[in-house]
Amino acid sequence: MAKKLFLLDVDCGVDDAQAIMMALAAPRVQVLGITCCHGNTTIDNVCRNVLRVLKVCRRSEIPVYRGADVSLLGEQLNAHFYHGKDGLGDAPEPNAPGLEHIQAEHAVNAMIRIATMYAGQITLVATGPLTNVALASKMDPTFPSKLKHLYIMGGNMEGRGNITACAEFNFAADPEAAHIVLNYFTCPTHIITWEYCLHHPLPWAFFEEWIHQGTEKACFMRKITAHSETIAKNKQGNRELYLVPGFISCDSYAMATAIDESVVTEHIQVGVSVELQGSLTRGMMVLDPSNLLKKQHRAFIASKCDMEKFSHLMMSALK
Repeated sequence: MAKKLFLLDVDCGVDDAQAIMMALAAPRVQVLGITCCHGNTTIDNVCRNVLRVLKVCRRSEIPVYRGADVSLLGEQLNAHFYHGKDGLGDAPEPNAPGLEHIQAEHAVNAMIRIATMYAGQITLVATGPLTNVALASKMDPTFPSKLKHLYIMGGNMEGRGNITACAEFNFAADPEAAHIVLNYFTCPTHIITWEYCLHHPLPWAFFEEWIHQGTEKACFMRKITAHSETIAKNKQGNRELYLVPGFISCDSYAMATAIDESVVTEHIQVGVSVELQGSLTRGMMVLDPSNLLKKQHRAFIASKCDMEKFSHLMMSALK
Protein backbone atom coordinates (compact mmCIF):
# COMPACT_ATOMS: atom_id res chain seq x y z
CA MET A 1 0.00 0.00 0.00
CA ALA A 2 1.12 3.56 -0.70
CA LYS A 3 2.57 5.41 2.25
CA LYS A 4 0.66 8.20 3.95
CA LEU A 5 2.40 11.54 3.44
CA PHE A 6 2.70 13.45 6.72
CA LEU A 7 3.63 17.02 7.53
CA LEU A 8 4.11 17.62 11.26
CA ASP A 9 3.66 21.02 12.92
CA VAL A 10 4.98 20.90 16.49
CA ASP A 11 6.00 22.93 19.53
CA CYS A 12 8.36 20.15 20.52
CA GLY A 13 8.02 19.36 24.18
CA VAL A 14 8.12 15.88 25.65
CA ASP A 15 4.82 14.62 24.22
CA ASP A 16 5.58 16.12 20.79
CA ALA A 17 8.81 14.12 20.86
CA GLN A 18 6.82 11.00 21.66
CA ALA A 19 4.40 11.71 18.81
CA ILE A 20 7.19 12.39 16.31
CA MET A 21 8.88 9.13 17.25
CA MET A 22 5.60 7.29 16.77
CA ALA A 23 5.22 8.71 13.26
CA LEU A 24 8.81 7.85 12.34
CA ALA A 25 8.30 4.26 13.50
CA ALA A 26 5.09 3.74 11.52
CA PRO A 27 5.93 1.66 8.42
CA ARG A 28 3.18 3.16 6.27
CA VAL A 29 4.03 6.81 7.03
CA GLN A 30 6.46 9.10 5.23
CA VAL A 31 7.23 12.34 7.07
CA LEU A 32 8.01 14.97 4.43
CA GLY A 33 8.93 17.74 6.87
CA ILE A 34 8.55 19.08 10.39
CA THR A 35 7.57 22.69 10.99
CA CYS A 36 8.23 24.34 14.35
CA CYS A 37 6.00 26.73 16.29
CA HIS A 38 6.19 28.58 19.62
CA GLY A 39 4.39 26.91 22.50
CA ASN A 40 5.85 24.57 25.11
CA THR A 41 9.15 26.46 24.91
CA THR A 42 10.87 29.09 22.77
CA ILE A 43 11.01 28.60 19.01
CA ASP A 44 14.79 28.04 19.09
CA ASN A 45 14.37 25.32 21.71
CA VAL A 46 11.58 23.75 19.67
CA CYS A 47 13.87 23.60 16.63
CA ARG A 48 16.72 22.12 18.66
CA ASN A 49 14.40 19.55 20.22
CA VAL A 50 13.10 18.33 16.87
CA LEU A 51 16.68 17.93 15.66
CA ARG A 52 17.49 15.91 18.78
CA VAL A 53 14.53 13.60 18.19
CA LEU A 54 15.48 13.06 14.55
CA LYS A 55 19.05 12.30 15.56
CA VAL A 56 18.10 9.60 18.07
CA CYS A 57 15.75 8.10 15.47
CA ARG A 58 18.50 8.32 12.84
CA ARG A 59 16.24 10.32 10.55
CA SER A 60 18.18 13.57 10.35
CA GLU A 61 17.52 13.75 6.60
CA ILE A 62 13.97 14.98 7.32
CA PRO A 63 13.91 18.79 6.85
CA VAL A 64 13.02 20.98 9.83
CA TYR A 65 11.66 24.51 9.42
CA ARG A 66 11.52 27.42 11.87
CA GLY A 67 8.09 29.05 12.15
CA ALA A 68 6.17 31.53 14.29
CA ASP A 69 7.82 32.55 17.55
CA VAL A 70 4.73 34.24 19.03
CA SER A 71 0.96 34.15 18.56
CA LEU A 72 -0.87 36.18 15.91
CA LEU A 73 -1.28 38.94 18.50
CA GLY A 74 2.35 38.78 19.58
CA GLU A 75 1.75 36.92 22.84
CA GLN A 76 3.51 33.83 24.14
CA LEU A 77 2.69 31.17 26.69
CA ASN A 78 5.06 28.42 27.73
CA ALA A 79 4.85 25.11 29.56
CA HIS A 80 8.22 25.19 31.30
CA PHE A 81 6.67 23.92 34.52
CA TYR A 82 5.78 20.61 32.89
CA HIS A 83 8.26 20.18 30.01
CA GLY A 84 11.26 21.93 31.56
CA LYS A 85 12.75 25.22 30.37
CA ASP A 86 14.31 23.60 27.31
CA GLY A 87 11.11 21.67 26.49
CA LEU A 88 12.73 18.24 26.87
CA GLY A 89 12.94 17.87 30.62
CA ASP A 90 16.08 20.00 31.05
CA ALA A 91 18.13 16.94 30.14
CA PRO A 92 20.62 18.37 27.62
CA GLU A 93 22.76 16.36 25.23
CA PRO A 94 26.33 17.68 24.74
CA ASN A 95 26.46 16.56 21.10
CA ALA A 96 22.97 17.72 20.11
CA PRO A 97 22.60 19.13 16.57
CA GLY A 98 22.75 22.93 16.32
CA LEU A 99 20.40 25.41 14.69
CA GLU A 100 22.59 25.49 11.57
CA HIS A 101 20.74 22.32 10.55
CA ILE A 102 17.39 24.18 10.33
CA GLN A 103 16.24 24.91 6.77
CA ALA A 104 16.47 28.52 5.57
CA GLU A 105 12.90 28.45 4.25
CA HIS A 106 10.25 29.68 6.69
CA ALA A 107 7.93 27.02 8.06
CA VAL A 108 4.78 28.63 6.65
CA ASN A 109 6.28 28.87 3.16
CA ALA A 110 7.35 25.25 3.42
CA MET A 111 3.87 24.15 4.45
CA ILE A 112 2.32 25.90 1.45
CA ARG A 113 4.96 24.55 -0.94
CA ILE A 114 4.66 20.95 0.25
CA ALA A 115 0.84 21.04 0.27
CA THR A 116 0.88 22.42 -3.28
CA MET A 117 3.42 19.87 -4.49
CA TYR A 118 1.37 17.00 -3.07
CA ALA A 119 -2.13 18.49 -3.36
CA GLY A 120 -4.79 16.19 -1.93
CA GLN A 121 -2.21 13.83 -0.42
CA ILE A 122 -0.88 15.58 2.71
CA THR A 123 -1.98 14.69 6.23
CA LEU A 124 -1.09 17.62 8.48
CA VAL A 125 -0.73 16.74 12.16
CA ALA A 126 -0.64 19.83 14.39
CA THR A 127 0.38 19.24 18.01
CA GLY A 128 1.09 22.81 19.11
CA PRO A 129 -0.54 26.24 18.83
CA LEU A 130 -2.07 26.68 15.39
CA THR A 131 -0.19 29.87 14.45
CA ASN A 132 1.73 28.39 11.50
CA VAL A 133 -1.36 26.62 10.19
CA ALA A 134 -3.48 29.78 10.35
CA LEU A 135 -0.75 31.87 8.70
CA ALA A 136 -0.49 29.35 5.85
CA SER A 137 -4.19 29.78 5.12
CA LYS A 138 -3.87 33.55 5.16
CA MET A 139 -0.88 33.54 2.82
CA ASP A 140 -2.53 31.00 0.51
CA PRO A 141 -6.34 30.77 0.86
CA THR A 142 -6.26 27.52 -1.15
CA PHE A 143 -3.98 25.85 1.43
CA PRO A 144 -6.78 24.22 3.48
CA SER A 145 -8.37 22.67 0.40
CA LYS A 146 -5.04 21.11 -0.63
CA LEU A 147 -4.81 19.03 2.56
CA LYS A 148 -6.15 15.49 2.64
CA HIS A 149 -6.66 15.54 6.41
CA LEU A 150 -5.92 17.83 9.35
CA TYR A 151 -5.38 16.30 12.79
CA ILE A 152 -5.25 18.66 15.77
CA MET A 153 -4.29 18.03 19.36
CA GLY A 154 -5.99 20.90 21.13
CA GLY A 155 -9.16 22.37 22.48
CA ASN A 156 -11.66 20.91 24.88
CA MET A 157 -15.19 19.52 24.78
CA GLU A 158 -16.30 19.79 28.42
CA GLY A 159 -15.05 23.28 29.25
CA ARG A 160 -12.18 21.80 31.26
CA GLY A 161 -8.97 23.80 30.97
CA ASN A 162 -5.38 22.92 31.74
CA ILE A 163 -3.85 26.41 31.48
CA THR A 164 -6.87 28.57 32.34
CA ALA A 165 -10.20 27.57 33.87
CA CYS A 166 -11.78 26.86 30.48
CA ALA A 167 -8.99 26.66 27.89
CA GLU A 168 -6.56 23.96 26.78
CA PHE A 169 -2.95 25.08 26.34
CA ASN A 170 -2.56 24.92 22.54
CA PHE A 171 -5.73 26.93 21.90
CA ALA A 172 -5.03 29.34 24.76
CA ALA A 173 -1.56 30.00 23.31
CA ASP A 174 -3.14 31.44 20.14
CA PRO A 175 -6.96 31.64 20.24
CA GLU A 176 -7.12 33.72 17.05
CA ALA A 177 -5.16 31.10 15.12
CA ALA A 178 -7.39 28.31 16.44
CA HIS A 179 -10.44 30.37 15.48
CA ILE A 180 -9.18 30.79 11.92
CA VAL A 181 -8.43 27.11 11.50
CA LEU A 182 -11.68 25.84 13.00
CA ASN A 183 -13.84 28.32 11.11
CA TYR A 184 -12.22 28.44 7.68
CA PHE A 185 -10.61 25.06 7.02
CA THR A 186 -12.79 22.80 4.88
CA CYS A 187 -10.63 19.67 4.72
CA PRO A 188 -11.60 16.74 6.97
CA THR A 189 -10.62 17.96 10.44
CA HIS A 190 -10.07 15.59 13.36
CA ILE A 191 -9.67 16.99 16.86
CA ILE A 192 -8.16 15.22 19.86
CA THR A 193 -9.20 17.26 22.88
CA TRP A 194 -7.67 17.59 26.34
CA GLU A 195 -10.57 15.68 27.90
CA TYR A 196 -10.21 12.82 25.40
CA CYS A 197 -6.65 12.42 26.65
CA LEU A 198 -7.78 12.55 30.28
CA HIS A 199 -10.33 9.80 29.68
CA HIS A 200 -7.75 7.43 28.16
CA PRO A 201 -4.60 7.32 30.32
CA LEU A 202 -2.12 4.47 30.11
CA PRO A 203 -1.14 2.74 33.37
CA TRP A 204 2.10 3.89 34.93
CA ALA A 205 3.18 0.24 34.77
CA PHE A 206 2.98 0.53 30.97
CA PHE A 207 5.11 3.67 31.12
CA GLU A 208 7.81 1.83 33.09
CA GLU A 209 7.85 -1.02 30.59
CA TRP A 210 7.85 1.47 27.71
CA ILE A 211 10.90 3.45 28.80
CA HIS A 212 12.86 0.34 29.86
CA GLN A 213 12.88 -1.49 26.52
CA GLY A 214 16.67 -1.20 26.42
CA THR A 215 16.84 0.58 23.08
CA GLU A 216 18.59 3.87 22.35
CA LYS A 217 15.18 5.48 21.82
CA ALA A 218 13.88 4.19 25.15
CA CYS A 219 16.97 5.47 26.98
CA PHE A 220 16.44 8.88 25.38
CA MET A 221 12.78 8.84 26.42
CA ARG A 222 13.60 7.82 29.98
CA LYS A 223 15.98 10.76 30.23
CA ILE A 224 13.66 13.45 28.83
CA THR A 225 10.52 12.27 30.70
CA ALA A 226 11.97 12.14 34.23
CA HIS A 227 10.90 15.73 34.98
CA SER A 228 7.38 15.52 33.52
CA GLU A 229 6.78 12.12 35.14
CA THR A 230 7.38 13.64 38.56
CA ILE A 231 5.15 16.63 37.83
CA ALA A 232 2.33 14.46 36.45
CA LYS A 233 2.34 12.06 39.39
CA ASN A 234 2.31 14.95 41.87
CA LYS A 235 -0.61 16.62 40.09
CA GLN A 236 -2.56 13.37 39.82
CA GLY A 237 -2.10 12.83 43.52
CA ASN A 238 -3.78 16.18 44.17
CA ARG A 239 -6.51 15.55 41.55
CA GLU A 240 -6.09 19.12 40.27
CA LEU A 241 -6.28 18.37 36.56
CA TYR A 242 -6.53 14.63 36.06
CA LEU A 243 -9.61 12.40 36.19
CA VAL A 244 -7.76 9.18 37.00
CA PRO A 245 -4.05 8.47 37.52
CA GLY A 246 -2.00 7.36 34.53
CA PHE A 247 0.48 8.28 31.83
CA ILE A 248 -0.92 10.73 29.26
CA SER A 249 0.94 11.62 26.08
CA CYS A 250 -1.48 14.14 24.60
CA ASP A 251 0.16 14.65 21.22
CA SER A 252 0.58 10.90 20.71
CA TYR A 253 -3.20 10.41 20.68
CA ALA A 254 -3.47 12.75 17.70
CA MET A 255 -0.56 11.10 15.90
CA ALA A 256 -1.92 7.61 16.53
CA THR A 257 -5.27 8.60 15.03
CA ALA A 258 -3.58 10.08 11.97
CA ILE A 259 -1.60 6.86 11.50
CA ASP A 260 -4.61 4.58 12.03
CA GLU A 261 -8.07 6.15 12.15
CA SER A 262 -9.47 2.98 13.76
CA VAL A 263 -7.65 3.96 16.98
CA VAL A 264 -10.68 6.22 17.56
CA THR A 265 -13.66 3.93 18.04
CA GLU A 266 -16.28 6.63 18.62
CA HIS A 267 -16.54 10.29 17.63
CA ILE A 268 -19.05 13.04 17.15
CA GLN A 269 -19.21 15.23 14.05
CA VAL A 270 -20.11 18.77 14.98
CA GLY A 271 -19.55 22.42 14.11
CA VAL A 272 -16.88 24.03 16.28
CA SER A 273 -15.49 27.45 17.02
CA VAL A 274 -13.28 29.16 19.58
CA GLU A 275 -14.24 31.83 22.12
CA LEU A 276 -12.13 34.98 21.71
CA GLN A 277 -13.73 37.51 24.04
CA GLY A 278 -14.73 35.88 27.32
CA SER A 279 -12.81 37.01 30.38
CA LEU A 280 -13.00 33.45 31.74
CA THR A 281 -13.47 31.46 28.52
CA ARG A 282 -11.04 32.99 25.98
CA GLY A 283 -9.44 30.13 24.03
CA MET A 284 -12.15 27.60 24.92
CA MET A 285 -13.37 25.42 22.07
CA VAL A 286 -17.12 25.71 21.52
CA LEU A 287 -19.12 22.74 20.23
CA ASP A 288 -22.40 23.38 18.41
CA PRO A 289 -24.38 20.11 18.47
CA SER A 290 -27.65 22.00 17.93
CA ASN A 291 -26.25 23.63 14.76
CA LEU A 292 -27.19 27.12 15.95
CA LEU A 293 -24.06 28.48 14.26
CA LYS A 294 -25.22 27.00 10.91
CA LYS A 295 -21.75 25.69 10.04
CA GLN A 296 -21.49 23.73 6.83
CA HIS A 297 -18.15 22.19 7.82
CA ARG A 298 -18.15 19.95 10.87
CA ALA A 299 -15.13 18.54 12.65
CA PHE A 300 -14.67 15.00 13.92
CA ILE A 301 -14.26 15.13 17.71
CA ALA A 302 -12.84 11.90 19.12
CA SER A 303 -14.61 10.44 22.13
CA LYS A 304 -13.42 6.83 22.62
CA CYS A 305 -10.07 5.14 22.00
CA ASP A 306 -8.95 1.60 21.21
CA MET A 307 -6.34 1.42 23.94
CA GLU A 308 -4.82 -1.82 22.67
CA LYS A 309 -4.02 -0.28 19.29
CA PHE A 310 -2.81 2.93 20.91
CA SER A 311 -0.55 1.01 23.30
CA HIS A 312 0.93 -0.93 20.39
CA LEU A 313 1.79 2.27 18.51
CA MET A 314 3.33 3.77 21.63
CA MET A 315 5.45 0.69 22.28
CA SER A 316 6.57 0.49 18.65
CA ALA A 317 7.76 4.12 18.77
CA LEU A 318 10.71 3.18 21.02
CA LYS A 319 11.70 -0.18 19.54
